[in-house]
Amino acid sequence: MKPVGEILWHWPQLCIACGLAPTPGPDIRGICIDSRQVQAGDLFIALAGDPGPQFKSASSGARDGHDFIPAAIEAGASGLMVARHQAQSIPQLQVADTLAGLWCLGRSGRQRMNGQVVGITGSSGKTTARQWIEGLLEAQGQTHASIGSFNNHWGVPLSLARMPETSDFGVFEIGMNHPGEIQPLAELVNMDVALVLNVLPAHLGYFDDIEGIRQEKLSICAGLKPDGSLVVLDTLPLDGVTAKHILRFGFSAAADVRGVPTYYADYTLVRVTVGERSWQYRLSAGGEHRVLTSLASFAVLLALGADLEAALDCMPTLLMPTGRGNELVIGGISLLDDSYNANPVSMGYALQSLTNGDKNRQRVAILGEMLELGPASQALHEALQADCDGLDGVITVGDGFQSWNRSQLGERFWGHVDSAADIDLNQLLEKLAPDAQILVKGSNRVFWVHGFVEQLRRKLLEGSIVGDTGET
Repeated sequence: MKPVGEILWHWPQLCIACGLAPTPGPDIRGICIDSRQVQAGDLFIALAGDPGPQFKSASSGARDGHDFIPAAIEAGASGLMVARHQAQSIPQLQVADTLAGLWCLGRSGRQRMNGQVVGITGSSGKTTARQWIEGLLEAQGQTHASIGSFNNHWGVPLSLARMPETSDFGVFEIGMNHPGEIQPLAELVNMDVALVLNVLPAHLGYFDDIEGIRQEKLSICAGLKPDGSLVVLDTLPLDGVTAKHILRFGFSAAADVRGVPTYYADYTLVRVTVGERSWQYRLSAGGEHRVLTSLASFAVLLALGADLEAALDCMPTLLMPTGRGNELVIGGISLLDDSYNANPVSMGYALQSLTNGDKNRQRVAILGEMLELGPASQALHEALQADCDGLDGVITVGDGFQSWNRSQLGERFWGHVDSAADIDLNQLLEKLAPDAQILVKGSNRVFWVHGFVEQLRRKLLEGSIVGDTGET
């Protein structure tokens, strides 16, 4: 991200990027589309809530960014991008459509940067891969990356527009939940390396089958430079792919970047082989899926021609992003926050990791339903029940789990609720052992948007304090 106070854009540059005649104006230090996050020196872009027919968004609505211009100015905005002139004494870029204007800034931001750019897609793990690749590259040059999950029609151009011109590396997530969304975003990013982490039945309800998802994910290749590299999981079919350079990562002998993990209680040791060369690194995160993400990250750096030895030194420092499996320790209890999102494969991985953990500790899973799975939803939810056999307690949330045969879990089934808000946290605390491990995983709208993990953390902390003081 840009250092505080650094000039990101000169006003005439913004005018030219938007197809306007250059005029004098303020230097811009940041670009923002949310008036609540505006800082002094920012350009505020007044977006409409509806992105139009090409893109879908759970946050689409009738709200209009023009209504929040006074708040943006009060927060310190130095300029505006608007679709209609505002009676404000502040410089304005007036364009026909502010989303199109944002894309113009994103495109110009990419074109003026002469470093190398990585684009990341996949059904699961994009944010972890983006954060890890960013962390590995930061020691090797000025690195700019998307933040949070800025991977859609707003987030990708915004992240590009925020990229300093002097960046050596750019790392961007590219997401989708409907057909036809990845290609235009990939073309905007115009990448040197494209990473496809995996293809899983996420958003299956919007596609005819998993093959449709595979084709959509691989459409990221449309944004590859002619001499660019595709980094892809070794088990993914590449029918129709014409990328000039392809690097496969995985566990099989066919992988160009092949890993052999050894799992320990507190870390994973990974031996990675490329051709005749082998290296070894430690990874603090556990689970097969995290090892695969580390191999993908290593393969990306290999494709970039980066310093691999320096990257290996950084591997042990890589942490999980919030909500993607990071561990919170409260007293003796371990809370595994994987609440940001879920699909059948990532849910299975998370349950497998919990089951294979310390068998001397109580292991509890709070599972939220997986959304956007279409007609296959019931069968995919039912298939997860077998993954819970080794656990000590299970709570399910949402309609997706209604068809479970709960009697098979016996006393280990701790209940089903319609909403996370219906979970009785006091009752849950009474059932927990002092050294319990608790997994919270489900689709974004089940736990994450309601701040459930933070509520649970506070309740556990409250219980820990009570226990430490001997109060009842």
